[in-house]
Amino acid sequence: MGVIPHVIAGAEVTDDVRTGPVFNPATGERIAEVGFADEARVAEAVAAAKAALPGWRGTGLVKRADVFFRLRQLLLERSGELAAIVTREHGKVLADAAGEVSRGLENVEFAAGLVHLLKGEYAEQVSRGVDVHSVKQPVGVVACITPFNFPIMVPLWMTASAIACGNTVVLKPSEKDPSASLFLARLFAEAGLPDGVLNVVHGDKVAVDALLDHPDVKAVSFVGSTPIAKAIYTRASANGKRVQALGGAKNHMVVMPDADLDAAADAAVSASYGAAGERCMAISVLVCVGDATADALIGKITERIARLKIGDGTDPASEMGPLITAEHRAKVAGYVTGAAAEGAKVVVDGTSQAFDGDGFFIGVSLVDGVRPGMKVYDEEIFGPVLSVVRVASYDEAVALINANRFANGTAIFTRDGGTARAFEAEAEVGMVGVNVPIPVPVGAFSFGGWRDSLFGDSHIYGPESIHFYTRSKVVTSRWPDPSESQVNLGFPSNH
Repeated sequence: MGVIPHVIAGAEVTDDVRTGPVFNPATGERIAEVGFADEARVAEAVAAAKAALPGWRGTGLVKRADVFFRLRQLLLERSGELAAIVTREHGKVLADAAGEVSRGLENVEFAAGLVHLLKGEYAEQVSRGVDVHSVKQPVGVVACITPFNFPIMVPLWMTASAIACGNTVVLKPSEKDPSASLFLARLFAEAGLPDGVLNVVHGDKVAVDALLDHPDVKAVSFVGSTPIAKAIYTRASANGKRVQALGGAKNHMVVMPDADLDAAADAAVSASYGAAGERCMAISVLVCVGDATADALIGKITERIARLKIGDGTDPASEMGPLITAEHRAKVAGYVTGAAAEGAKVVVDGTSQAFDGDGFFIGVSLVDGVRPGMKVYDEEIFGPVLSVVRVASYDEAVALINANRFANGTAIFTRDGGTARAFEAEAEVGMVGVNVPIPVPVGAFSFGGWRDSLFGDSHIYGPESIHFYTRSKVVTSRWPDPSESQVNLGFPSNH
C-alpha cells in the first residue's frame, strides 16, 4: 500500500508526519495512504508557485496555448486510464467516470483559446493625441480547493482557466480520492507545463486554512458544501483575497401535467440516482403539479427503480456504484428514516437493500409527501434520495423554488413553450433546464448558482473564469508633439 505524493515544483514528495486512508468504496478496502500537508508543506508549494509565476506570466500566449493542445491530446489518449482511477477511488461507474473526463476536457479546449480570450480593448484618439487600451493580467498565485465527487472535472474547471490566464496554482484536492489530481499534474508536465506552475498538496482543514491565510495566495476557488463554502469565503476575503466559493444545492425538477411523463420519469431517475446522487446538480426534489401527475410519476419511477443495477463501478452492468464512505452512507440513510418519522411516505426504502461484501453501497430511495420544514427537504443529502413535493399550480411550484435557500440548478418538463419561457424568466436560480434535468453548461459558458449556492460574485469556468483569474488594467497614453508642450493645472478633459 503506497503513499500518494504531493507535487511541488515538479517533485513528488511523501515525507509527511500525518497521513490519511484512501478506500475503494466498492470493496471497503484501504488501498492507499495520502500525505496530509502541514503549514510548512503548504508554504513550500506556495513558494514554488510564486517562483514560477514570472516565467509563466512572461510566456507567450501561443506557447501557453500549445500546452493545452498537447494536454487535450493526452487526456483523449489516456481517458480510459483516468476514468479507471476515478472509479477506483470514488466508486462511480466507469461510464460516468468517462463522462466526467469528457466534461473536464471541454474546459481544456476552452482554455486553448486563450489568445482570443485574453484580448483587451483599444480606442484611438479619445482626445487629441491620446489613446486608451485595456489589458488582462494574471492575479498571481491561485489556490484551487476541490471536492471528492468530481475528482478530475472540477480540478479542470479551475486549473485550466487559471493557468491559461498566466497564473500559477496550488491545487488541494479531496483527500478521499486524490489520485486523479496527481495524474492530472503528471499529464500537465508531459504537455510541457513548467515545474511550479501547477502544484498539488493533499490534506485536510490544516492545509486549507494555510492556503486561505497565506499572504502570497491572491485568489481562491472552491467547490463543496454550503457551510464550508461560506466559511472559506469569509476567511479568505477577510484576508484580502479574491474568492469564488460554490456551495450546495437542492435542485427542483418541476413536472407539468402536459409533460411527457415517461421522459420525465427517465430523467428523474437518471438525474437523481446517477453517481449515487453525489452531484451538486443532482435532482433531489421532484415538484409535481397536480396529484394526478404525482401519482403517475411515482408509479413510473418505482417501476424503473426496480430495474436498477447497483454494484461495483468496474462492472459494465452496474448503473450506480457506492457512496464515498461508510460514514456518508449512514448519514444518507438517516435522512430516509428521519423522513418517515416526520410524516413523509417512504415509497421505496433503499436503506433496507442488502449488498454482498464490505463496500459502501446503499439502495435508492423515493419519498412522497415531502414539504418544507422536513430535513429531507431542507438539507442537501448528497445521496440517492428523491423527494416528491405535490403542488396545485405552476405558480406554487415557482414560489417553492424561489423560497429555497439553495439556487444552483432547476428544471421544468413541459410541452408548452409559454410555460417554459415564463419559467426561464421567473425561476430565481443560476442554471435552468427546459426538458433537461441536469443543466450543466458546456465549457464555453459558466457554471454557478445564486443565494446559498455561491459565495462571491463570479461563476466558475467559461467566460466568467477569465474575469476571475485576471485583473483589468487600463492604460491612457499620449505622445504629443514636443512643440505643443505646455503646463495645464486643470482637470484632464477628453474634449
